[in-house]
Amino acid sequence: MFVHELLGTKPGISAECATTFDPDDPMFAGHFPGNPLVPGVILTEALAQTAGIAAASGYAEGERPLFLLSAIRAMKFHRAARPGERIVLRAEKMAHVGDLVQFSVSATVGGDSVAEGQIVLSVAQVPAEPDDRF
Repeated sequence: MFVHELLGTKPGISAECATTFDPDDPMFAGHFPGNPLVPGVILTEALAQTAGIAAASGYAEGERPLFLLSAIRAMKFHRAARPGERIVLRAEKMAHVGDLVQFSVSATVGGDSVAEGQIVLSVAQVPAEPDDRF
């Protein structure tokens, strides 16, 4: 889990979370030596997790489905996020059609925009139990 702190939610509508990446995390050894930055794919996953928190918060505790990342739309990175920086993550529901939920997402550091875009989540289908009769 890349989200470390829940700052607030509007159940089923939005979530605000925060995270800080440890400078000693092995991913920074190669990304990039002497100039570490949080990989865009990791930042995008943290935003998808924030959207998942927003989506799941609209369900009762025992009824929360699992959400999967289905699409990343128009993700833009405005500046690098660095290890040790506190990154505030926000997700707000834009649309909900069937099992798909679209969120507007953003990440900021010290009030400065780091990334923004749109994330689409889908409700995971629970696999059927295998039929052991054959």
